[in-house]
Amino acid sequence: MEYNDIYDENRNLTGRVHLRGTPWQEGEFGLVVCVWVHDGRGNILLTRRAPGKTFSGTWENSGGAAQAGEDSLPAIRRELWEETGIRAELSELEFLRSVRDRNCFYDHYCLKWTGSADEIVLLPGETDAVKWVSFPEIHRMIAAGDICQIIAQQFLEEEPQLLKRQSAQESL
Repeated sequence: MEYNDIYDENRNLTGRVHLRGTPWQEGEFGLVVCVWVHDGRGNILLTRRAPGKTFSGTWENSGGAAQAGEDSLPAIRRELWEETGIRAELSELEFLRSVRDRNCFYDHYCLKWTGSADEIVLLPGETDAVKWVSFPEIHRMIAAGDICQIIAQQFLEEEPQLLKRQSAQESL
């Protein structure tokens, strides 16, 4: 069983926890973290959701729910390592923004990582494939429905910030 901290609408901890997989009550919010791994050369690292998971077979960035007692940065570092085997230092994770929906705060990060997809260690039951994808290819994947809708929406919202980081890296 996994528990998540419950926040109020102002992102204050309530001191209560939520059992993952059960409905959120009105006025309760969880914390979800997401990271866009880029190579500084115009590519984003995507993983494919394993069979048996919701949205199985679709491509996504790394991320997931923060566990009870876990802040945003340690949560994204843990999720990235669990899903890819990438060990990022806290200082390497760049905060992009936080948004709130009906029951979650989403903290978005990016990470420049220049490793090979061959170095990725996939977590059985979570991810079953990995690849570097260009920005135009991500748009093709979104149009084809290969990226689940919420991740596609998040990518489109974060794309301007990610493109700025790509441009800055390319000019170095």
